[in-house]
Amino acid sequence: MSETSTSAADGLDLASPFRNRLAFDLDVDICVVGAGLAGLTVAREAARLGASVAVLEGRQVGWNASGHHLGTVLPGFGLPISDVIERVGLDDARELWALSKLGVDYVRATATEELIPGIAMSEGALEVSNVDAGESLVSRLQILAEDFATEVEGWQVDHVRSVLRTGRYFHGIYFPKALQIDGRKYVHGLAALATRAGARIFEETPVVSIDFSGIRKRIVTPSARLRATHIVLAGNIHLGAPLKRLSDTLLPVWRYAALTEPLGAGLGEAIAFPGSVTDSDGIDHFRIVGGDRLLWASPETTWSARPKRFGAAVQRRIATVFPQLGKVPISDVFGGAVGVTVHGMPQIGQLRKGLWVASGFGRQGLNTSALAGQLIARSILWGDDRWRLFSPFELVWAGGTTGRVAGHFISLWSRGASSAAGVLARYREGARAKERRREARLAEANLKAGTRGPPPRRPPGAVRPVPPPAPAAAEEGGEPYRGPSRESERIPGAGM
Repeated sequence: MSETSTSAADGLDLASPFRNRLAFDLDVDICVVGAGLAGLTVAREAARLGASVAVLEGRQVGWNASGHHLGTVLPGFGLPISDVIERVGLDDARELWALSKLGVDYVRATATEELIPGIAMSEGALEVSNVDAGESLVSRLQILAEDFATEVEGWQVDHVRSVLRTGRYFHGIYFPKALQIDGRKYVHGLAALATRAGARIFEETPVVSIDFSGIRKRIVTPSARLRATHIVLAGNIHLGAPLKRLSDTLLPVWRYAALTEPLGAGLGEAIAFPGSVTDSDGIDHFRIVGGDRLLWASPETTWSARPKRFGAAVQRRIATVFPQLGKVPISDVFGGAVGVTVHGMPQIGQLRKGLWVASGFGRQGLNTSALAGQLIARSILWGDDRWRLFSPFELVWAGGTTGRVAGHFISLWSRGASSAAGVLARYREGARAKERRREARLAEANLKAGTRGPPPRRPPGAVRPVPPPAPAAAEEGGEPYRGPSRESERIPGAGM
């Protein structure tokens, strides 16, 4: 593949260097359950700080969402920043946002060609609106730039449409310091770096049971036992029966993406933006890879399904947003499940002494899993207590099967509402453009006829001007009263 390959382009059958399963009893300082982005970051950072670490993975490294995403890294959380401020106040919201930027910096420092060859990092991310939302854009820009010291740019409609040649998008927010990476290479590179730091990773080693009591916790696997002072639960929705109560605090959401065949020069004519693009409603997320291939994520379900079923849906979505591309040929379709919390914030912290959780990262997984790994490793070994900033976002039951059904219909309703709002916004834009053209033609006709055009229309709701009162008439047969003469102002003593 080319340097800008992605997890999907690399395929799902890469040989893993971590095929050994745990077949002997082991005693370590920290046991991490789950070899995804969060678990591997904990393992790497804890090993670098001198702890003995074992990672238990029931399947393979990065087999789920951690290895199957578009690789966009930018600050923030799944919960809008205005809602974070409302929940915890401005000061704590600033600290949480700073932590999210710390996660971005960690990925940027790790995803280098020197540490992970072929990572293909590129910069810049654009969030576009489906409706004409100029006022809310200005408000959000002020919050991000002034209150949260984030480098952002507001793009007007013309600017957005100069790089995304579609009439479906209006204003945009550009994050110049955001980045994109090859997601699959990153998760496997992170595992290699953790191993190099001294962590031991065991695949095909599911956890059968955990005994949390005592200073030394006991973990049982099918073929061996393990003891550890600290256990980090980083398996997201896949923790299994021993930790079902924790898994039930997450709503599983499967998101599917497709990679097109090479599309040639026509792709660059339709999409001239080199970074990743997402709409403000979270429906579409796409970017160009390999120079002339399009990677596009859109469909979601709250149950597991075969990804191939959604290839045609992505194909139709691309044709809807960029009709000039037509029916694009699809090379591969893939999917992965993320865990979404009820409140939208990740689960990061200590559940009880020696038992930690790092999960619930939702669609904002790269930066938040990176900050979670750093916070937990530093808390265990250095006493860093910044994880307590996430304490207001407690564990909440996600509703089980009922929650999945409700989540599915809420998603359908949200997408339908977004689509309807977009249609209405584009209709209003067309109506305004039609009115401007009509007025321009009328003005031109009046100019040619040598007449003045009609007076400008008052905006709706404007107050009609009131004419000044007529001068009072004098008595019948007399002259109207004209008020005192101004001559008196020049005659001393007059007008008294």
